[in-house]
Amino acid sequence: MNEKDEMATADEDLLDRHVSPPDDTGVGSARTPEPTEPDDGDDDAAADHLWQVTEIRLGVLAGLLLLAGFLLGRAGQDGASLALSAAALIAGGITFIPEAMRKLVKGRLGVDLLMTIGALGATLLGQVEEAATLAFLYSLSEGLEEYSVARTRKGLRALLDLVPREATIRRDGADIVVHPGDLAVGDRMVVRPGERLATDGVIRAGRTTLDTSAITGESMPVEAGPGDAVFAGSINATGALEVEVTATAEDNSLARIVHIVEAEQSHKGATQRLADRIAKPLVPGILIAAVLIAVLGALLGDPGLWLERALVVVVAASPCALAISVPVTVVASIGAASKHGILIKGGAALETLGAVRHLALDKTGTLTANEPAVIEVVPAPGRTRAEVLRLAAALEARSEHPLSRAILAAAPDVPAAAGVAASPGAGLSGTSAGHALRLGRPSWVDPGPLADDVTRLQAGGATAVVLEVDGAPAGVIGVRDELRHEAAGVVAQLRAQGYGVAMLTGDNAATAAALAAAAGITEVHADLRPEDKSRLVAGFRDAGQVTAMVGDGVNDAPALATADLGIAMGAMGADVAIETADVALMGADLRLLPGALAHARRTRRIILQNVALSLVLIAILIPLAAAGVLGLAAVVLVHEVAEVFVIANGVRAARPTQLIRASR
Repeated sequence: MNEKDEMATADEDLLDRHVSPPDDTGVGSARTPEPTEPDDGDDDAAADHLWQVTEIRLGVLAGLLLLAGFLLGRAGQDGASLALSAAALIAGGITFIPEAMRKLVKGRLGVDLLMTIGALGATLLGQVEEAATLAFLYSLSEGLEEYSVARTRKGLRALLDLVPREATIRRDGADIVVHPGDLAVGDRMVVRPGERLATDGVIRAGRTTLDTSAITGESMPVEAGPGDAVFAGSINATGALEVEVTATAEDNSLARIVHIVEAEQSHKGATQRLADRIAKPLVPGILIAAVLIAVLGALLGDPGLWLERALVVVVAASPCALAISVPVTVVASIGAASKHGILIKGGAALETLGAVRHLALDKTGTLTANEPAVIEVVPAPGRTRAEVLRLAAALEARSEHPLSRAILAAAPDVPAAAGVAASPGAGLSGTSAGHALRLGRPSWVDPGPLADDVTRLQAGGATAVVLEVDGAPAGVIGVRDELRHEAAGVVAQLRAQGYGVAMLTGDNAATAAALAAAAGITEVHADLRPEDKSRLVAGFRDAGQVTAMVGDGVNDAPALATADLGIAMGAMGADVAIETADVALMGADLRLLPGALAHARRTRRIILQNVALSLVLIAILIPLAAAGVLGLAAVVLVHEVAEVFVIANGVRAARPTQLIRASR
């Protein structure tokens, strides 16, 4: 076997490991939907072309045999015509009759059983051509269903194609090319400009911009340097990187996304369970009604005529379109969303997302970037802005407080300091260049003549720290976690679409009010602990509003679990966020939120259209079949045309254009 063949074989093995069936426990979620029953049919999930689906090939064969038999019958060759019709019945019936019998042995009654009864009954009545027509059309519809589900699942698994076929690692000073499946935690990957990352890691050397649009849905390149986490499938746009591997190919971010979505796709949404609840009693009900029609008809008239009508009623009432209307749509929709940075964990989450009308947004990390920055420096008379920042940075260089990073980033340089000591909850003190320094809260360091500036900064939502030099106030620094640049536009878009929007935060009321006003949010709840957020979300939900909580998936976990739907923001690489929430926005761009909502609403409309069409069709066909207006072949044709329609309608949910427009 040559090197290229070995690489291809390794790719296939890696794909198998990535998409291996989930265990019975599934993935943690706030709500646990009912799992589906396992599919007893053949697995054509790997079908690339329509002709690769077994049901399609057998259906086409049945159709050709049926056509040949029809033509021979028109030519007066009745014996040959009957033989070809019987062969067509066998070719088409193979796709569903054996399966129906296996299910019946297990005590399960399904649509395929109704079709089997119709085909066998018509054959016993001498209507072999009608039975063959039923088998031909039903096998084609089964094949189209298999193909549509396979294609939409294939779209999800295509995420794994973002992983390159090879990776370069540096060992003992030499660069070695390996398959991604051979990468181990701790390896150093060398990623050149234009290459994709083979797995997750942390940059140890080099700076670059990364294109993460295929993973997180963010359209703008992301700056990255030493210490930054990077994820599989990202494209290195500019500089060469040395990346320390933090996850194997089987456990990187892309593999986790595919595993979680495929596991959760087996969980049914409310509409899908409604379809199941309708279909489950419908099948035995149809069989009972058919028996009554045949028996009562035989007592009152021609037994053969009413037995035939009973068989037609069985086929007319088959909920074929109803049975497939939701699964095809859900699989298509979830696959499309996952390719644009929106991870939706199953049909239940998808349908709830489409029904949400009220949003509770956490402030830090959701509306803001959780990156405090210096927004203003007010120096005392005789001092300069640069001087105030330099002296403050001298003290903050010894601190781990989040505000210290903002001051250090703004300072032109950082002088040395000695004797730095922290006063818990107050601030820092020390000396630099012979000057005694103190930096801290206005209640600890008297701002003196700068008190009005302190008040103004605090009213604007900033944290004010006062610098004191040799016992006199030297300046005030205002630090604030700013709104994301897209936050105000997203909030305006949500409100225009009729969503209620509330801000929930643990910050003080002044900071919360200032940022809420800038974002365009009028409902603000501040000074909240995690349990307070959960209580408020429960109140929204109990008031009859379908509520989604949008947070970071860690300290907002109680509220995410309490809401009708939990949405984790910026969850790429965060196991807790992905597993806690029902929906995870993999990128940090808040515009993914209205995009996800728009996509779910559209999917929900498609699902309801399909269910309504299926039920109306059954309601119309049953009386027409019982009255003898429609025969067996006509009923089957109407059903299969309807199935093709609902499949085509459901697959519309996989079109990404709507999602992209809504998100950008």
